[in-house]
Amino acid sequence: MGASGLGSALANCINLSNLTLDLYQNQIGAKGASGLGSGLANCINLSNLTLVLYFWKVFQIGDEGASGLGSGLANCINLSNLTLDLQDNQIGYKGASGLGSGLANCINLSNLALYLRGNQIGYKGASGLGSALANCINLSNLTINLRRNSIGAMGASGLGSGLAKCNNLSNLTLNLFENQIGVKGASGLGSALANCINLSKLTLELSFSQMNLSQNCKVMNKFLKSKRLVVYDFYTSVW
Repeated sequence: MGASGLGSALANCINLSNLTLDLYQNQIGAKGASGLGSGLANCINLSNLTLVLYFWKVFQIGDEGASGLGSGLANCINLSNLTLDLQDNQIGYKGASGLGSGLANCINLSNLALYLRGNQIGYKGASGLGSALANCINLSNLTINLRRNSIGAMGASGLGSGLAKCNNLSNLTLNLFENQIGVKGASGLGSALANCINLSKLTLELSFSQMNLSQNCKVMNKFLKSKRLVVYDFYTSVW
């Protein structure tokens, strides 16, 4: 039974509007996560969902589980508030793309927190997430943690290109520590986010290898081109 059984039970809760599931450090794995996704697919009236499937070392959900969750969430078109904690789950670009495809259907999302730290989504996964979130036109508050995902410069730029289309975005927090995005990736991200015309608060966490002060200032200027930006927190780690 386990998580799949829980998913089967949730499938009967068609009038459910608020749900919090904290399954931290449980032995769920890919099949369990997919089973949960299948159950959530029937909860078409969900408006608020918090799902914690944060594992460490064993029983990760992988690409299969992330894609299964995405398929289920695609039916939850009334979601307005969503928090997904899928850290350290061995999710690659295929899983990130599958998850993104599901989120792209959630066009009523206004608040989204996506924690994918310690996975392996790479530049394809980051770009795919950006493209998917571009469909979430009502997003106003967005938090994405992609620390240690090897997205590189291409991934940072691709993510930014997608987010640039989220015209209603007002608050954005991005953690891209330990992703080797470099000055080129950070500049591409900054240029893209300058198109978020309603962005008023930006919190950005980046790490650079051997970036000098002049380069640091140039990167920051890219982000500061947004005329509506009121609060700007820029954290860097040079290593």
